[in-house]
Amino acid sequence: MNRPVVGYAPGAYDMFHVGHLRVLERARSECDLLVAGVATDDVVSSAKERPPVIPFEERLEIVSSIRYVDQAVPDPHVDKYLTWQRIGFHVLFKGDDWRGTTRGRELEAKLARVGVRVVYFPYTDSVSSTLLRRRLSVTE
Repeated sequence: MNRPVVGYAPGAYDMFHVGHLRVLERARSECDLLVAGVATDDVVSSAKERPPVIPFEERLEIVSSIRYVDQAVPDPHVDKYLTWQRIGFHVLFKGDDWRGTTRGRELEAKLARVGVRVVYFPYTDSVSSTLLRRRLSVTE
């Protein structure tokens, strides 16, 4: 009997928008069980050099309610290998802005050693949390 393929879709999921929804929908179509990792406020602040707009607990609740997500979990790690040790996923889904970068190649190599594939999805060009922040700052 085949074991179910567990996918992992990490993200900040700040100011949840249609781009986030499309990533989760597409990720779910490529695995049997989708776990969404919601970055903690500390991780978001460190990675993006600014705090998230939406607090962690609210982001976790929003992502948990998406029908494509089987389970939403806190993600306190920048290093997804540490997350793999905790969850044991088979496929990691990332935005294609990581493809071909030093970070992306290092991630692929590290996860390949434990049999994890990295699948890249295109960003939704028309919307992002960064664009939403810019629009809000112009209208204030």
